[in-house]
Amino acid sequence: MSPKAHKVYIGTFVVIVVVITAALTIVGYSYYTTPIVDRFHHPDYNLLKPSGILGHGYGIVGTLLIIAGIATYMMRKRMRMFSRWGRLKHWLEFHIFLCTLGAILILFHTSFKFGGIVSASFWSMVAVVISGVIGRYIYIQIPHTIEGREMNLHEVHSLQEGIERKLRTDYGVEEQVFASLKENRRAAIRLLKKESRKKGMRGKEMRKAIRLLKTEDKLTGRIKRLEKMQNLFRYWHIAHQPFALIMLIIMVIHVTVTILFGYRWIF
Repeated sequence: MSPKAHKVYIGTFVVIVVVITAALTIVGYSYYTTPIVDRFHHPDYNLLKPSGILGHGYGIVGTLLIIAGIATYMMRKRMRMFSRWGRLKHWLEFHIFLCTLGAILILFHTSFKFGGIVSASFWSMVAVVISGVIGRYIYIQIPHTIEGREMNLHEVHSLQEGIERKLRTDYGVEEQVFASLKENRRAAIRLLKKESRKKGMRGKEMRKAIRLLKTEDKLTGRIKRLEKMQNLFRYWHIAHQPFALIMLIIMVIHVTVTILFGYRWIF
C-alpha cells in the first residue's frame, strides 16, 4: 500500500467514526441531555433506553465489532496461514478502528448511564481504547519487515548499510553528504542536489537519490529509538491486555445475565 493509499485508508476510518458518532448524537441528543429521572417520560425512551430497539441494537453491534476487531487481529498476528494477508500494521489499524467504533456504540447503548459491574467494563473499555491508540503510536516507531515482523537492531543496521551502499555506488554520493546528514537533513539534501547537478543527474534519478537519503536519515533516528520503543511496547502489553481481558469477561457476564433475564432484541 502506497503512502497516499494508506492516508486514504486511515482517513476513511476517521470519517466513518466521526460521521456515525455525529449521527448518533443528533438522533438521541434530546433524550441523552434529559435528566435520568425524567427520561421515562421522554418520547424516545422506549427507542433509546439500553433495552430499547435502537439502544439494545447499539450494544449488540458494538459488541460484535469489538469481538471482530480482536479476533481478526489475533488471527493475523498468531496464525501462520494468515501471515500473507496484508501488513500487520494495517490490521492493527483496522483492529483499532473496529474497537473504537464498537466502544462508541456501546457508550450510546448505556445512554451515558453507568453503574455497578457495567461501569467496570465500560471504564476498562475506555482504558483499552486509549492504550490501543498509544500502542499504535509506539508500534509504528519500531521498524518492521514488509510482512509486519519487528526488526531487530542488526537487521535495521543491515538495511541502513544497504541504502548507504546504494547511494554511494549507484548515485555517487560523497562522504560529506553523509557527514552533513548527521547534523542537518535539509543541508544534506541541498548538498546532494548540488553534487548531483555537477554530475549531470536530473529529474527522476535525483528524486530517487533524495528519497533514499531521507530513508537513511529516518533509519538513523529509528535506530536510536529502537530499543526504547521495543521496551515500551512490552510494557504497553502489560497494561493493555489485562484491561482487555477484564472488559471481555464482564461483557460476557453482562450478555449472559441479559439473556437469562429474558431481554431480547428484534429476534
